[in-house]
Amino acid sequence: MNEFEWRRQMRDLRQPLTPRQDLWNTIGAALDNAGPAVTDSASTAKPRSGNPRRWLIAAGFAASLLLAGFVGWHARFASAPTPMASTQPTTTNWKPTDPRLTGAATQLNAARMELQQAIQQAPDSPALQRLLMRTERQQNQLRQLASDAG
Repeated sequence: MNEFEWRRQMRDLRQPLTPRQDLWNTIGAALDNAGPAVTDSASTAKPRSGNPRRWLIAAGFAASLLLAGFVGWHARFASAPTPMASTQPTTTNWKPTDPRLTGAATQLNAARMELQQAIQQAPDSPALQRLLMRTERQQNQLRQLASDAG
């Protein structure tokens, strides 16, 4: 089947189609058999035995549990001591002999020095501590890669 045949079949689907049987007759009969319609729902409304109230109570209880869990989780990780990275500037600027790794080593050294300067301005910042630790970890991986390469 090519695209032209497919398009022709799609155009044929736009034509109106008459149903095999008239559905309105069966719908009308079902409504007639259902009984008289109640027009004043407020006067004949029966209480539903507290289902909406139970759902509201259950939803409130679930929301309070979620809130308590979030507060506990946040307090646990906010008060957890973060490992302090060395705030002393490292003076060893390692330069690999492999020219393919020299650019990465230069970038990591510059990033480490900038992070150390930022930590001197904000020594209590856990985000800066994590970034410095990650940078030092990447430098160690680069050194390992250079030693493995020969």
